Amino acid sequence: MGDDAELTAAVRAAQNGDETAFRTVYRTVHPRLLGYVRTLVGDLDAEDVSSEAWLQIARDLERFSGDADRFRGWAARIARNRALDHMRMRGRRPATVADETELTGRPAESDTAGEAMEALATGRTLGLIARLPQDQAEAVVLRVVMGLDAKTAAETLGKRPGAVRTAAHRGLKKLAELLGEDPETAGALDALPSQREPRSRAVTSAGVTHTCARTQKDM
Repeated sequence: MGDDAELTAAVRAAQNGDETAFRTVYRTVHPRLLGYVRTLVGDLDAEDVSSEAWLQIARDLERFSGDADRFRGWAARIARNRALDHMRMRGRRPATVADETELTGRPAESDTAGEAMEALATGRTLGLIARLPQDQAEAVVLRVVMGLDAKTAAETLGKRPGAVRTAAHRGLKKLAELLGEDPETAGALDALPSQREPRSRAVTSAGVTHTCARTQKDM
């Protein structure tokens, strides 16, 4: 709750044009968002796609309304859309196709992003997540890594909350099996944050327009 309150305050301050607050938002959300993008597009393209997502987040921030939970979900939807656009331009099958082979076996070399590795326990853990079926991999990353509740994760994926809960449960069970097979990742699952459950929240409108354009370098 304390972290959520701080993120909510930082988002609202950033909407008022506070550049320091925006950097706080970026540093808080980016590692986990980058982990999610890696699950979709792989390691080589994740930084570029994440940069595009943050540029859109900065541009559209004045239109966002909500608290920390909603902001994480909103950012995840933007990142997912940018990832799908990237995949289409590369001629790859979009991740929205319900085919479970899309992410299977995709390498995830995570040694280039220390922040993401910290958030995900280890880069090897992210690689194992990428070996899950597509629906399970996205559900696990959104629920466990991004920290979204089932309703917000479902809105991001365009699915029912129950389907996301089931996919996350199956994905975590399979991930535990994979981790058990690899002694180098033993205990890594315990280091990941637990799944968040929905909680009541008051959504307020923060419609103050900020006028400063931001770039990835400024973050």
